[in-house]
Amino acid sequence: QVHLVESGGGLVQAGGSLRLSCAASGQISSYAMGWFRQAPGKEREFVAAISWNGGSTYYTDSVKGRFTISRDNAKNTVYLRMSSLKPEDTAVYYCAAHPSMAIMISKFDFGSWGQGTQVTVSM
Repeated sequence: QVHLVESGGGLVQAGGSLRLSCAASGQISSYAMGWFRQAPGKEREFVAAISWNGGSTYYTDSVKGRFTISRDNAKNTVYLRMSSLKPEDTAVYYCAAHPSMAIMISKFDFGSWGQGTQVTVSM
């Protein structure tokens, strides 16, 4: 397992942008990575995922065209670029990792999680 630390959250107006970062304590070049989010009173939900080499990405429908996941294995960091933010994007965003050569999208498949970073989108 790797230790993950998210950063980059904050308060932004609707239509604005943020870039979240997820820094890992070790090599993530053989890890599938994902971003999830959890709003108050709701279950944690999948947002985006990226394969070990960045060759494949996958997004939940509500963020397609607005969010972009990327990774820099040399820096052991994964990013989530969020644009055209909406109030319904407000949540705690979590980074997740699991050793896998395949892309993964289920929260039950990931073994390592960060502590989360709050994203609040105001109207």
